[in-house]
Amino acid sequence: MEPFSLNQIIYKKDIDRLPPLVDLGRPLSTTELERYSRHILMPQIGQEGQQRLRNARVLVLGAGGLGSPVLMYLAAAGIGTLGIIDDDTVELSNLQRQVIHGVSDIGRSKLESARASIAEINPGVEVILHPARLDSSNALELFADYDVILDGADNFSTRYLVNDAAAILGKPYVWGSILRFDGQVSVFWDKHGPNYRDLYPEPPAPGSVPSCAEGGVFGMLCASIGAMMVTEAVKLITGVGETLLGRLLVFDALTSRWREMSITKDPEADRITELINYEMFCGLPFPEGQNIAADAMISVEELRHRLAGRQSGRDDFVLLDVREPVEFDIARIEGSVLVPLAGIKDGSSLAGVPRGVPLVLHCKSGARSGQALEAFSAAGYTDVVHLDGGIDAWLKVETRMRT
Repeated sequence: MEPFSLNQIIYKKDIDRLPPLVDLGRPLSTTELERYSRHILMPQIGQEGQQRLRNARVLVLGAGGLGSPVLMYLAAAGIGTLGIIDDDTVELSNLQRQVIHGVSDIGRSKLESARASIAEINPGVEVILHPARLDSSNALELFADYDVILDGADNFSTRYLVNDAAAILGKPYVWGSILRFDGQVSVFWDKHGPNYRDLYPEPPAPGSVPSCAEGGVFGMLCASIGAMMVTEAVKLITGVGETLLGRLLVFDALTSRWREMSITKDPEADRITELINYEMFCGLPFPEGQNIAADAMISVEELRHRLAGRQSGRDDFVLLDVREPVEFDIARIEGSVLVPLAGIKDGSSLAGVPRGVPLVLHCKSGARSGQALEAFSAAGYTDVVHLDGGIDAWLKVETRMRT
């Protein structure tokens, strides 16, 4: 049998390729020819493809689990301009998977940390930092200046927001999702094929799908899905190969198996013309619940004062931790009692929570404790508050006091 390559098999097929997303830029310099020589040697990329990569403007949502490998490989590939949206700081628990950051970056802005790492990988890349939380008021403006968006957000409201903003602007975006050992990746481009709403017309019920912070994530999975996201972005930019537009790849890291599913455009779906309230659309939380939770917060300093008062007998309250048992085992506030959110929401744990005694709730960052507060209020409990920023905020203050 004559030797053959997978490449030969692929390119014998008739593939409906999209045109290159980005125009050619100026010729490559001698240094760039050397740096990107392994790309240029491939006829499908060549000098023209590399010029398109250098002329591309790519926006990445988040410098976290998926954003870390995405940013590193985009920089190494020679993307000319990288925009990053993030408003978080580096924490110790991030380092298990967010490989763009290191120990010395703990407490530092993820944007600044990511920019420093990108400069080490490829100083020729222009990095634009957007220290903001993406919402309906800024998405269209932020997306407008970029050719393609890479979305690795870990919540549904942001995913629908990204989809709708990209559809309105006629831009493609690459989507990736990870949880525990499972990953998904696809390309959405409403102008040429399906969008995210064709895959998921309705969001899941609130609280039915845990976030990575709640359910955990296999660190190496971020690299697998992130690398696929960059692969798709490069193909869109250069016009090479067959993208995942209209296809969903699902990866099970426990069995090391990939599955492919087709996505078809819904011909009866309404055209996307405006951005909406995505928190309300996803049901997390409804406006009235949000107001209840927002009006019933206490700060870390207030909780410290109340704990001191409880110890001296001046205050009487129950401190409830509404996280999961494994989170409670990793870190807890001294004197807290574990009552996971699920039992509060379905009512199965309420019999063990006293009435007529003030309750102080907390979770990791404040989202789940807000849901728990709504449930307690609906069940007739009074004098219930929750910790602003959750145990994350508590631990930051504790660390600062120790140092």
